[in-house]
Amino acid sequence: MTPVIRLPLLIFALLFAALGAGCSRSEPRADIVVLNGAEPETLDPAIITGQLEGRLAYALFDGLLSFDINAKPVPAVAERWDISADKKHYTFHLRHNARWSDGSPVTARDFVYAWQRALAPETASEYASQLYYLQNAEAFNRGDLKDFSQVGVKATDDYTLDVQLENPTSYFLDLCAFTTLLPVQKACIEKWGDQWTKPGHLVSNGAFTLEAWRINDHVRLVKNPYYWNAAAISTRTLDALPISSPTTALNFFYAGQADVILDKGLVPSSLIDALKTKPFYHAGPFLGTTFLRFNVTRKPFNDPRVRLAFSLAIDKRRIVEKVTRAGQPVASSIVPPGTAGYQPPPGLQRDPGRARKLLAEAGYPGGKGFPLVHYLYREGPEPENTAIEIQSMLREVLGVQIALQRQEWKAYLRTMSSIDYDLCASTWVGDYNDPNTFLNMFLTGDGNNRTGWGDPQYDQWIADAAREPDVQKRFAIFQKAEHKLISEAAPVCPIYFYVGIQFYDPQKIGGLQSNLLDEHPLKSLYLVQH
Repeated sequence: MTPVIRLPLLIFALLFAALGAGCSRSEPRADIVVLNGAEPETLDPAIITGQLEGRLAYALFDGLLSFDINAKPVPAVAERWDISADKKHYTFHLRHNARWSDGSPVTARDFVYAWQRALAPETASEYASQLYYLQNAEAFNRGDLKDFSQVGVKATDDYTLDVQLENPTSYFLDLCAFTTLLPVQKACIEKWGDQWTKPGHLVSNGAFTLEAWRINDHVRLVKNPYYWNAAAISTRTLDALPISSPTTALNFFYAGQADVILDKGLVPSSLIDALKTKPFYHAGPFLGTTFLRFNVTRKPFNDPRVRLAFSLAIDKRRIVEKVTRAGQPVASSIVPPGTAGYQPPPGLQRDPGRARKLLAEAGYPGGKGFPLVHYLYREGPEPENTAIEIQSMLREVLGVQIALQRQEWKAYLRTMSSIDYDLCASTWVGDYNDPNTFLNMFLTGDGNNRTGWGDPQYDQWIADAAREPDVQKRFAIFQKAEHKLISEAAPVCPIYFYVGIQFYDPQKIGGLQSNLLDEHPLKSLYLVQH
């Protein structure tokens, strides 16, 4: 029997609307229904920047490696590999039974094509830097090198891929499972152009194929009979529903219209205390940080004193205790402590007096003359309540007024990517267990920087860390870089570290496990047999 929880009347009032939406589709219910968050922005691995899109991509495509339920990289299209003594040369041996969903073989040349496409300047991949570990890849992506044959990836035959790195990279195998490095089929893209990810067009090599994508309704995945490991996939059909309202999500779950809630933003924070006692509530820490970005190309945030003043004025504990309420640790660094053994430097602590002093030094004593600025955030109760709290804090401490600007997921991503905001709420989930998955994104010109900030000394430190083989010396370099990022230049302000939350009944659904990367492969899900 489904456990009973005393929910606010508002939730029950919306229940019938949720049920109606859930029953509006004509096709039979999928084996497993997952609430994945907002409407996907894209399914193109080279373009994907969001976690919810990444989950779908991992179901549709298999990389050289893939993540298991513990977020560990395991063999996928590559059945084995050799690593040179200097740890800069990788030889991947591809399995001969890997097939695209049209039955054609997956070859090493598919990976070369996909990686070249992701690095091509015209693709404008914000995650192209995930391939910079390859020899000459950065120069090619920036347009300084035109000949891709000089980039460190080659197909020596159909089933052998040679990769040459610039420096030893301990987490390179993790990257080989990451979205941006997934293969795509050249023939499919050349035939369909920008329409290649649509149902009926998309050719995939993962556990599932794309049967339907109905905007604001659902994405339906169907088991791929050509998948090399199809025997291990018991789920025949899986629906991912684009629901961004925690209230609606909870109603779907309680009404049996959905089996799994994966997006942490779909858990009503006001009900956390009651929900966390239920057997379907599963939580665990993972490598994720909520923070603010400042647009340093616009006044008044082109002045680091203003950015520091805002950072020092925010009461982060008030946010985690009053708004999020799931035990999130307050953050004074962008890198979660303990990431691969790394300890970040002491960050900024709340200091209203110093905040007011810095704002006065910047020419706005008591907030006088401070222009109206807009705070961008994505739709949802938790982001909105956090925005309201921050708005109140800045008014109380600094005497400044900020306007709130809410946008739906796709528009929010576009606005942030184009740096067309004043300050904005932001999140980052580590792509692998290493500090530089957080620190690399603030390199000058990086597609994920999205602040307009850049600093040659910071860039040099990150480059030095990439070349440093000694772990402790490498971490010491990262500490210097992070201190500049958070406590001196302050283009970002950390707020709190994540706690991952999933809803599912373990008596019904298997294949889920809390892990540091908050990765939950859809291909691992299965119905528990009784």
